[in-house]
Amino acid sequence: MFDDLITHRAPPPNRVGMCDGEHEQHLTEGAVMVAFAMHLLRTVPGLREVSIHPDGEHGKRFDFSGWLGKRGFVMTSGLGKTVYGGTYADTDGKTIVVNPSSGRGDVVAESDGMRVVAECKGGIVNTRHAGQLSRLRQGLCEVIGLSLATPLVERRRQFAVVPRTKVTETLAGRMAARALSAGIEIALVDARGNVFDVRPETEEGRRAS
Repeated sequence: MFDDLITHRAPPPNRVGMCDGEHEQHLTEGAVMVAFAMHLLRTVPGLREVSIHPDGEHGKRFDFSGWLGKRGFVMTSGLGKTVYGGTYADTDGKTIVVNPSSGRGDVVAESDGMRVVAECKGGIVNTRHAGQLSRLRQGLCEVIGLSLATPLVERRRQFAVVPRTKVTETLAGRMAARALSAGIEIALVDARGNVFDVRPETEEGRRAS
């Protein structure tokens, strides 16, 4: 899979020694977005285009243009005022549209009459710091809450997508059944961009790609 989704940062003074290794491994929200977008292009039959909707802060923390370029996606047209907003296409004709905007869902795709909308959140995947572990849990609750704020629509799949860590796996397993009853599926993204569905019946992540 991918070896460049993680951003390595030296921990601030209050978090020194509170991560596995010398540096914190940040799987930013932008990284989660592109990983899930690539997952959809790989796994949804007939899907040719995915849109992602980052805000300005996401663009500061993740190099969308550079990362997509390494995957063979070249910008064919610009969109909006940012340097990274635009349509990116690969040689197979698959397209990723980076549209800096809000209120549309972080990752959106449509194929054969089925629409997929995902809300995403990032976090530090190797942390042991209590505050950062709490933020990981809060991130999952937040994306589920955002999904709950939209009405149920026929032939639309809603996803809550966050980094895969021990704390998010545990909480996702507990929440999966209730979330699914509201039409929301939970997916976890690991440091290499693998996506795992969380199934209520086992309360464990099942590898999806």
